[in-house]
Formats: sequence, structure tokens, C-alpha cells
Amino acid sequence: MNIVTLLPFIVLIGAMFLMTRSAKRKQQAAASMRNEMQPGSGVRTIGGMYATVKEVNEETVLLDAGPGVDLLFGKSAIGAVLSDDEYNRIVHGVEHDLKSDSDVVPDDASSLTETDDSADEAAAASDDKSVDLGKKDAPEEPADETVTAEAKSDEEPKKKDGESEAK
Repeated sequence: MNIVTLLPFIVLIGAMFLMTRSAKRKQQAAASMRNEMQPGSGVRTIGGMYATVKEVNEETVLLDAGPGVDLLFGKSAIGAVLSDDEYNRIVHGVEHDLKSDSDVVPDDASSLTETDDSADEAAAASDDKSVDLGKKDAPEEPADETVTAEAKSDEEPKKKDGESEAK
């Protein structure tokens, strides 16, 4: 056989080898992640449910999904083990703000030189101008909604026994 005829087979076997190797790496990473689970860790299941690990066994994981809701899942059903910050951000809506941990530094020097008197004067000056945010040109709506509801009910024919809506 000629090398030209063997070349497509060699490329195909090489591609299959690379695909199985990367899939194997992903499986090993997922297995090690599942083995590192500890009680108190936040997890996401492959179905998209977020819960806290309550107990880890050989093949199963007991999850706390809420007050009084304990669910038993297989370890293979755990899609991801989340960090505490990520779990709190997703489940509780708590953002961990790194800026709040440090001192607040103003962007410009005007806030450092401004006194309380000038701030009060600026607030009083802005209160003098009232702004009307209402709609002036809007037509008035009928205040009595029962009249419109009665008009609609008169337009629709009433059904008699044995009639259906299908036409």
C-alpha cells in the first residue's frame, strides 16, 4: 500500500485519540471535584438546582435545598461545587464587594473642601425649583370600570346548555 492511501486513516485515528484523551481529562476533573465535596459546600446539580451539601457518602450526597427539604442525589448528579462567594451571590443575591473592605477614597478633591453649609445651601436651592412630572395632555380615563365590564359582557352572547366554543 501507498503512504497516500494510509494518510486519511492515520489522521482519523489521531483525531479519535485526541478526543478520547480530552474527554477522559474532563471526567477525571469532574470526579476529583465530586470527591472534594464537604458538608457545607454549595453545589449546583446537573438539573440546575442549587443546594448545600449536608452529608457525603460513597455513591450519594444528601443536599439541603431549603428549610426542612433534604434531597438525596447520586454523586454523578452534581454538576459543580461552588465557592462560598459564588453560591451566596447566586442563591441569596449577596454581592461580596471588595471595595467596601478598603477605605473610601474620593475621586476628586471637591468633596474634601466642601463644608456642610455649602451643601445645605445647594440642597435648599434645588428645592426652590419644583418639577411637575405628571402628564398634562393625557386624556382622562373613565373612572368607573364596572360600566366598561358590563358593556363587554353585553356584547358576548351567552352560551346555552350543550353549546361549545368550537366553530
